[in-house]
Amino acid sequence: MRIGLLTEGGYPYVNGDARLWCDRLVRGLGQHEFDVYALSRSERQESEGWVALPPQVGRVRTAPLWTAEDDGTSYGRLARRRFAECYGELAAALCAGTAGDPSGGWGEASATEADRFGSALYGLAELARDERGLVGALRSEAAVRTLERACRAPGARAAREARVPDLLAVTAHLERALRPLSLDWYEDDDLGAADLCHATSGGSAALPGLLARHFHGVPLLLTEYGVRLRTHYLAATDASPAVRSLLAAFHGRLAAEIYDRATIVTPGNAHARRWQERCGADRAKLRTVYPGMDASRFAEVGESPQSADPDTLVWVGRVEPAKDLVSLLHAFAEIRKEAPKALLRIVGAPDSPEGEAYLGHCRALAAQLFPDEAAGLHAVGDNPVSFEEIGGPELPTLADVYAAGAVTVLSSVVEGFPISLVEAMFCGRATVSTDVGAVVEVIGGTGLVVPPRNPRALAEACLALLRDPERRERLGAAARARALELFTVEQNTTAFHGIYLEIVSRTPVRRVVLDDTGEPLPFAVPAEAHLPGRWTHPDARVVARGGPGWATGTPVRATSPRPAPPMPATEGAR
Repeated sequence: MRIGLLTEGGYPYVNGDARLWCDRLVRGLGQHEFDVYALSRSERQESEGWVALPPQVGRVRTAPLWTAEDDGTSYGRLARRRFAECYGELAAALCAGTAGDPSGGWGEASATEADRFGSALYGLAELARDERGLVGALRSEAAVRTLERACRAPGARAAREARVPDLLAVTAHLERALRPLSLDWYEDDDLGAADLCHATSGGSAALPGLLARHFHGVPLLLTEYGVRLRTHYLAATDASPAVRSLLAAFHGRLAAEIYDRATIVTPGNAHARRWQERCGADRAKLRTVYPGMDASRFAEVGESPQSADPDTLVWVGRVEPAKDLVSLLHAFAEIRKEAPKALLRIVGAPDSPEGEAYLGHCRALAAQLFPDEAAGLHAVGDNPVSFEEIGGPELPTLADVYAAGAVTVLSSVVEGFPISLVEAMFCGRATVSTDVGAVVEVIGGTGLVVPPRNPRALAEACLALLRDPERRERLGAAARARALELFTVEQNTTAFHGIYLEIVSRTPVRRVVLDDTGEPLPFAVPAEAHLPGRWTHPDARVVARGGPGWATGTPVRATSPRPAPPMPATEGAR
């Protein structure tokens, strides 16, 4: 079957979110054809190019989400009126949402407001399709004035406090979020020809899938390993209350619309699943599919647990305040009082200026808590805490990092799916973790879990494992067995293969096969056409039902492969 894979800031770019997962999914499902529709997040991401694409990728279309040129469209009076009506309805739905709790509860919103938001969204999409773009209208003064009228309407409450800078900020944010409406991806031979759309995240990435469903009836599968709405709530903390309220309303309404229209939603863990249910996802649509990770590179370490240094703790991850290394350092100070030989290796690097500053703070704290120790008068002192990066002579690979310690520690205060814990489990290491995100679900009783921001509890758990090598070995073996059962690439691709077949088997045939004279051929699409492989005759012509009409439109081939473009060239988008 033909899959339209929708990504934002990830695959097929060299750097980005969920890149490895998408690449493994596409390579693991070689019996299907994939067309990749990617939204990029920065000029740097585009300049770094793509990963090597497997032959089952037929085409790649990209569009920048970080910038958009004014389409230069001159809107007529009717188009301006349509825009004012649709954008006004969208703004009114957002302002109505601010009457409740802006931090959640969108799944409990009235059906009337949900329909109002959806109708306005699809009205804007139809206008963008008719006018070949909507960027200029979304940036116009008319958009700002329409939003202002909605904010001043009775019942808006928090939005009534919005001032001109707030209105400009919200309008700019909405224009960026709605840029996918102006893309030229929604024709019969693009997303309209896909058997299903698979969005790899919510938000803007899933918006093309919503439009493909609206225009062509293409079913939508949504996968969220990190709930985009939760990410927005955690990030939008420095704006004014009115801006936060309006943006929370928009992202909440959009998430509820995506969950409602998706055929199946696949959270990556129970933590994400609870967020999705709270935001309006139907429990009957939810199927938990854990991320697939490559276990082979950890096999040698996992089969030799006795190679670990029995006195060493290892922390692995991206250095940032959410990882709470400060609590870990204070906990290690307590550990050293009871276990003077203990060592702590912090392995990771920051990826932002904030992370750089935090790393400097942690280095200073470690130097203060643990003055360099020397064995004698003429020896050089060493600090029991080391800050390292992967790729050096001592830690050339990620497997070597986990092999260096007997216990792996996670000290985060905010966490989604804890990848470092799964890697430690593949390596057969005992773990001590804070109870955040999906940690308890991933560990499943094969490690110790303590409350976050509690250095004393973290220290006691680490000491319990450092003092008991037999317990460490038992927990490590159980953790490795659990990881190999639940978190491998094979279980992930197998699950999605079954979901693909299930969705397509429940979707009515949307294509009409034509003979050489242009007449429809009844029963020309057999039932087994939804099974892996090419069943359609190579000379058959097909068109999408519901498009401009099969009798007059140009037919397209349903299963003909499309060559991938040369790296890193991209096809443009409006």
